[in-house]
Amino acid sequence: MTSYVGTPGAEPSTGPEPSRRPDGPTGTTPATDAGTTPGSGSSIDGGSDTGSGSGRSPRRRWPWWVELPVMAAIGLVVALVIKTCLFQVFTIPSGSMENTLRVHDRVAVNKLAVLTGWEPKPGEPVVFRDPGNWLPNQPDTSGTLPGAFDAVLSFVGLLPPKDDNYLVKRVIATGGQTVQCAGTVLRVDGHPVAEPYLHAGDDSCSGLDFGPVTVPQGYVWVEGDHRSNSADSRYHRDGPGDGAVPVANVVGPAAAVVWPLGHVDWFGWSGR
Repeated sequence: MTSYVGTPGAEPSTGPEPSRRPDGPTGTTPATDAGTTPGSGSSIDGGSDTGSGSGRSPRRRWPWWVELPVMAAIGLVVALVIKTCLFQVFTIPSGSMENTLRVHDRVAVNKLAVLTGWEPKPGEPVVFRDPGNWLPNQPDTSGTLPGAFDAVLSFVGLLPPKDDNYLVKRVIATGGQTVQCAGTVLRVDGHPVAEPYLHAGDDSCSGLDFGPVTVPQGYVWVEGDHRSNSADSRYHRDGPGDGAVPVANVVGPAAAVVWPLGHVDWFGWSGR
C-alpha cells in the first residue's frame, strides 16, 4: 500500500513518492535516481538509463550503401514468393485470344489456385508451357548483358518469361470428354457448346471440321477465342495427346489483365 506524508486531511501528492531513508527524517524531495535507490526495485532490462526516457538505446542505422542492397534483396525475395505461390505475369504475343486478350496485354495467372487443388475446366482461359513445337524457337539473348538482366527479372516474376515458350488458350474439353466440330457447331460429349467469347465474325469451327476426338486422361483440349487466327489443338493432331495439352504443362488460369490500364479486366479466381 502506498503511503503519503503531509498534513492529515490534505490532498495527497500526485508526484513521485518521497524517498525514505532509514537513518534520517522523512523528506519531501523526490529521489533523483530511482534506479540506484536501495529497495526501489530493479530496472526492466537490468541496465542503466541512457537519458532517452525509455531505457532503450537509440536504433543504430546502417549506411545507405548497406541499406539499399538489403532492401533490394528483400524486394526480390518477396517478388519471387509472389511469383511462385500467388501470381505470375505473362505477355500476350499474338491475337489468337482476341478480343478477350489482346496483343501485348499483361495477364496475371493465378498460381495459388493450382496450389489449392484447382484443375482446368471447360470455358477457362489458361496459360500453359508449349507441349512441343507449337511456337517457333525464341532468340537466345542469355549471352548479352540486357538479356542476363531480363532473365533475372523474369526469374523473380518482375518480367514475363523470356526463354520458355508459353501460350494462352481456352479449355474446351478435359480428359475423358469427346470433342468435335462440324459446320459451325462445336460439341463436347455430343452437346453443343455456346461460345459468346468468340471473336466477331468467327464461328466455332471457322472452316475446320474435326473429330470426334476423345481427350486422353491428364490432358486438356484448348482453342483460341479468335478461332480463325489460332493454331491450337486442332492443328496439332499429330502430337502425343492427339492435339491435347498435358495438364502438367498448365501454369494456371488467367485471372486478370493488369496492363495496359485501359484494358484492365478481372476474370475471377479461375478465369471464368
